[in-house]
Amino acid sequence: MRISMHIKYSSYLKSRSGKIRRDISMENSEENLASAEQLNLHTIHSRVESISETLRSAKDFSGLRAPESQNLIKECILELQSGIEECLLEFSDLGALGVEELDMYLEDANKELNFIEAETLNTCNEIEILSRSLIEDSSKLESDLEGLNCSLSFIKSQNQGNLKMGKEIARTISTGNPEVLDRTNEENKIKVLELDQQIEDGKGTLSTLQDLFYIFKRFEAIEQIEDILTGLKVLDLEGNCIRLSLKTFLPTMESLLCQQKMEYAIDPTAVDHELVIEVSDETMDLKNVEIFPNDAFIGDIVDSAKSRQFCPSTILEMGSSLEWLVRKVQNQIVSCSLRRLLVKEANKSGHSFEYSDRDEMIVAHIVGGFDAFIKLPQGWPMLTCALKLISLKSSESHSRAISLSFICKVEEMANSLDVQTRQNLLSFADAIKAILVQQMRSEL
Repeated sequence: MRISMHIKYSSYLKSRSGKIRRDISMENSEENLASAEQLNLHTIHSRVESISETLRSAKDFSGLRAPESQNLIKECILELQSGIEECLLEFSDLGALGVEELDMYLEDANKELNFIEAETLNTCNEIEILSRSLIEDSSKLESDLEGLNCSLSFIKSQNQGNLKMGKEIARTISTGNPEVLDRTNEENKIKVLELDQQIEDGKGTLSTLQDLFYIFKRFEAIEQIEDILTGLKVLDLEGNCIRLSLKTFLPTMESLLCQQKMEYAIDPTAVDHELVIEVSDETMDLKNVEIFPNDAFIGDIVDSAKSRQFCPSTILEMGSSLEWLVRKVQNQIVSCSLRRLLVKEANKSGHSFEYSDRDEMIVAHIVGGFDAFIKLPQGWPMLTCALKLISLKSSESHSRAISLSFICKVEEMANSLDVQTRQNLLSFADAIKAILVQQMRSEL
């Protein structure tokens, strides 16, 4: 914009130099030129001061304030206490394990600990490199800004010389000779271009420093998140995607199988998943979450995270938001895994069941051509909740003989059974089958 103004002003002087009357006041011409020069210097000086202020603000960043530090310490203490209680509860039966089983468990734990220590060392090295680069670039930017300030001071000190130059320009205009004016305008344009280039270089350096600072803070957030969440490892943090390796520990199946009156089988103690979290570049708003393998429906969790404004602006908020999201996903993984294992064991008893995690429903295929759609309550089977028959459909060959009132009556009777019967999947399926047979005989 300033270069364009100089070019237009130079053209205007050329076109008018031969037509200006000789009686134009020399003092007015000098004042106009001095005013234009002061405006350019003021604009450049303001831009340099703006960049310097931004750099000072970035250098003066002191991290978390005292109240935030105290809150973080309190949260860490509560999280540690909760983790200790969970560990004590989870490993309360270690005394019943044999020597070989304990050795295997300790060996696996030592391997995982060594791996985590290696990852932590790599992260610390990367943070040290980024910190060194941040300091070097900050020093270079400070040096460039000091050079700019010196140049501006020198130009400002030449005001008297510029006024004399203005007199010469005005005298040249009055005599009708534009050559000196053209040469002066070209020199001024070159100086402006040089200063503009220095300012643009400073802005580029500042942008690089801000990017490094942002990456540095993200690495700090990763380290805090891994410390907070058990079984979580950050695989990659590139662009607007965060890839997490998630290990979810499952509760023992022995008590659940006994409650469901099924034979005890060897069950997995943990399941591994990969979680890909996509956020926006600027605001960190949550855009999408994917899970691999896709054996647990998390669509409702993602929608809930978006509705609660998942947009962390600080490290604490980022850790808290990710912790909430990961906890919800792990709870869903535990629920779906246990339900899938129960359905697998139930199919060995002669019944045929299908589980849909998206609908939170189990379809029981009952002998006689009936499909019973059983709704699973929140928390089942970990919590003692009663199942509910929400729909009953017959095959095409039986659809003509079965009335809607018959189906409604069967559903009502099934849902009126005692809670203990409806807690058990096999018992509930047997009861539905018995009600169907009884009602069909009564209608004959």
